[in-house]
Amino acid sequence: MPKVSVIVPCYNEQSTIRLLLEALREQTFPRADMEVILADGMSTDGTRDEIVAFRREFPDLDVRVVDNPRRIIPSGVNRAIEASRGGIIIRLDAHSKPYPDYVANSVKAHEEGRGDNVGGVWEIRPGAETWIAKSIAVAAAHPLGVGDALYRHAKYAAEVDTVPFGSFRRSLIEKVGLFDETLLTNEDYEFNARVRKAGGRIWLDPSIRSVYFARPTLLELVRQYWRYGFWKWKMLRRYPGTLRWRQALPPLFVSSLIGLALVSMVFPFARTLLIGELSLYFSIMILTGIYMAFCQRKPYLIFGLPLAIPAMHVTWGSGFLWSILESSFRKNG
Repeated sequence: MPKVSVIVPCYNEQSTIRLLLEALREQTFPRADMEVILADGMSTDGTRDEIVAFRREFPDLDVRVVDNPRRIIPSGVNRAIEASRGGIIIRLDAHSKPYPDYVANSVKAHEEGRGDNVGGVWEIRPGAETWIAKSIAVAAAHPLGVGDALYRHAKYAAEVDTVPFGSFRRSLIEKVGLFDETLLTNEDYEFNARVRKAGGRIWLDPSIRSVYFARPTLLELVRQYWRYGFWKWKMLRRYPGTLRWRQALPPLFVSSLIGLALVSMVFPFARTLLIGELSLYFSIMILTGIYMAFCQRKPYLIFGLPLAIPAMHVTWGSGFLWSILESSFRKNG
C-alpha cells in the first residue's frame, strides 16, 4: 500500500506531461511508497501516448490513468482521489515540475503537524521561448500582476488562505468532502475555505517548490484570467468573507473605466478623468517594464509587461463583472 498518492488532472498536456512524470520519478521520496494517478479528460492529442511510453520505459514508478469524462479540473481531482490509495494525497498540475524534494518536504510538513493542507511556492517559467511568453512569466510572478499572493514569492513559512495544488491527509477529505465540481476554476480556494471553516490550517512552506509553466501567448493568458475572474464571483457568493484586496482591485478598475466612458458621453469632464486614469495606469506599467528590463537585462520586458499585466487585470476584472451580471440575469429571469 503506497504511503503517498500524487494526483494530477490533465487534458491535452502532450508538451508538459513527460516533464512532470520525469520530475516525479526523480523525487527523493521512495518510489515504492508513492503512486501517481493521472485523471485524463479524454485528451485528443498525444498525452496518453506520452504516458504509455513513460510507463513502458520506467515501470519502477507506479503510474495509473483514470478517465475524467467531464473534462473539468475539480472532477479530475475527485476521480483521482477516488482511485488513490495513499494516506497522504499530493495534488499537482500537468503544467508543473516539482523540485526533487517536493514530495519528501510535503510529507515532512504533515508529519510535523504544520497544517491540514500544505503547499509551497510556484517558480514561474515561460511556456515557450518567445519574448511574449517570457514576459508573461515575469508578469505572473510580479506583485503588480498578482498582488500579495504569497505562493508566488514567499520566502518564509506561514499560515495562509490558500496554496497552489496542496497536500493533505485522506482524513481531511472525509471531514470536509471532495472538491466542488460546480466550479470550473477556484475549486482549490473553495476547498481551502471549507478547511478553514472546519477549523483547519492552510500552511505555505517555501521549501516545497515547483516550477509552473505560464501560458505562452496573450490569447491563452486572456482566456485563463477571464475564467479565473468569472468563477471567482461564483465562489465568493458562497464565501463572501474570503474576498481579498488584490481580487477586488481589477473589477473596480474595469468598473471605473466603463463608468467614466459612459458618463463622458454627457459630461465632458469625465473624459478628462478617464484619460488621466488610463495615462497614470499605463505610465506605471511602462515604468515597471523599464525597471524590470533593466534589472533582468531583458529589453523586451519594456513592451511585454505593459501588455501582459493589463491583460491580466482587465480580463480578470471583466470576467468577474460579467459573472455578476450573468448571475443577476438568471436570478431575475
